[in-house]
Amino acid sequence: MTDGRGRGWRAATLDPRTLTRDTSARMAPRPTAPRPAELLVSDTIGRLIEFWGFKRNMGRVWAMLYLSDVPLSSKELRERLKLSSGAVSMTLTELSRWGVVRKVWIQGARRDHFTAEGNLWKMVSRVIRERELTEITDAIASLEDAIRMLDEASRGGGDAATRAQAVAQRARVRRLLELARLGRSLVEALVSSGRIDAAPLVKFLLGARA
Repeated sequence: MTDGRGRGWRAATLDPRTLTRDTSARMAPRPTAPRPAELLVSDTIGRLIEFWGFKRNMGRVWAMLYLSDVPLSSKELRERLKLSSGAVSMTLTELSRWGVVRKVWIQGARRDHFTAEGNLWKMVSRVIRERELTEITDAIASLEDAIRMLDEASRGGGDAATRAQAVAQRARVRRLLELARLGRSLVEALVSSGRIDAAPLVKFLLGARA
């Protein structure tokens, strides 16, 4: 079994008897110092991940594992990225929770080793599904609550100006709700099929400008 990049080791959940054949050659000496290009890519992914709302070290550790042709131990990650034991351990735990890093078994190795998820779309779609889609769903629920509040205000016992303001605000919140629902449908389509039809969004935005 490979991970999409031609690797021959297996995940720890498989029968250890099948691992002897695949991992016996993986304990050979290997360079411990990362190449300048590896550090550059690692730092670049770290900055991008941080911009997306994650911790920078999550991107750095994932990138170092992704670029490695063999699984790496936490000690190797510490040495390559100049991070503390605690920082590496916490980062690996978070990355494992997101499903973008997994632990593998290496014959003859005492330390745990880790490898990165090689399917980039699988990784990105999971993050979108579990974070962005959740945020949009929560936003829709909040906007629906706001509309109910404004409905009550528009029919309340306040003065005419207050009721008129509630009616106007309700119309604007309704547009926000329509946009949020449209966004949710686009994200759901992206996650399920990897494709989106932007025509409804374009139509909505052009209509809003009219």
